[in-house]
Amino acid sequence: MPEYPPATEFLPALGPRVVFFTGGTALRCLSRTIIKYTHNTVHLVTPFDSGGSSAALRLAFDMPAVGDVRNRLLALADAAVVPQVVLDICNGRLPVAGERATLLQKLYALASSKDPAWAGVPRVFGEVLRLHLRYFLENMPDNFDPREASVGNLILAGGYLHYRAQLGPVLSLMSRLLRVRGAVLPIVSDSLHLAAELEDGSVVVGQHRITGRGGVRLSAPVRRLFLTAQRPGDVPAAGDDPVPCTSCVTPLAATYLRAADCICYPMGSFYTSVTANLLPEGVGRAVADAVCSKVYIPNSGLDPEQGTLSVADRVRVLLETLRRDAGENVPASRLLQTVLLDSVHGVYTGGIDAEGIKAQGVAIRDCPLVEAEDPRRHDAELTARALLEYAHPQ
Repeated sequence: MPEYPPATEFLPALGPRVVFFTGGTALRCLSRTIIKYTHNTVHLVTPFDSGGSSAALRLAFDMPAVGDVRNRLLALADAAVVPQVVLDICNGRLPVAGERATLLQKLYALASSKDPAWAGVPRVFGEVLRLHLRYFLENMPDNFDPREASVGNLILAGGYLHYRAQLGPVLSLMSRLLRVRGAVLPIVSDSLHLAAELEDGSVVVGQHRITGRGGVRLSAPVRRLFLTAQRPGDVPAAGDDPVPCTSCVTPLAATYLRAADCICYPMGSFYTSVTANLLPEGVGRAVADAVCSKVYIPNSGLDPEQGTLSVADRVRVLLETLRRDAGENVPASRLLQTVLLDSVHGVYTGGIDAEGIKAQGVAIRDCPLVEAEDPRRHDAELTARALLEYAHPQ
């Protein structure tokens, strides 16, 4: 397979459409790098986060999580047009400590153009951001907890509320404002949560409880991941487990998948960022219908969610999840064709099990991808160029 040409040899505006199933921060560096080659990447993001700033917003408004959407919008913003101070405001957070009244005072001050934070911000950016922050403040419940609130999340929440509980219009507006080089949208529009049935029979509700971060590990490996309307902290009836529910992939996300030049299951939290995106109804069928390459880039380094799963085990989980919707007899060639890994510098917890991967009908490409000095990090430039070799416009 020929190497992908240098970025200077073609126009990124005409670059291929690579669709990523993604969630948190693992793809941030790759997102910033790949826009040198194409402005047509599509980031289908999980809106199921249930921790941090997202938790307070979801409790207040029963809305999809917007933190990962914000993260990706800012990563794809055109730095040649959008001043760094604008990105800093959208990435800013309130302190984790302090009196509630004092923190709210900071928020109300930020909604005014006189606040020092807006010094140097061009009016076209400042007016839109402050307007949406004011939308949020007008609808904020009396018991809202502002501690460690993400300013960008509050701005997106304000737009969501203003546009009658729809994320699409505010995401479209923010994408234009930030000159986003690509498309960012949630995989579903419903406000749902992740739940995991573990091998010991217990059930955990809430994305933040499945990640295994913060020192809180799962009591057993994940047996099954599903979506539920039950919120973390809700107490079900005695003896009842959370009820799985169905949710359809958004029509726009399905259209992007079917028209993709390459579909990528990238590095990131295996269950809560990648596999979670495959749960909605219609995702598996849309992937199977897409006539393009489908590539998996497994994590290098520790991912608490995946435990001791080998790369072959993770391929099995991805295929099983996709086949729940696409059909159990759909061949791997229509769902996942290639695993892209680096056996020299990469560290794959649980091992690779190359024979196990090939036995599932999936090929392996072993090439430089991971930073030699830090096996937890993929080299964004190497990864972008390797992935784009599989992106051929149809």
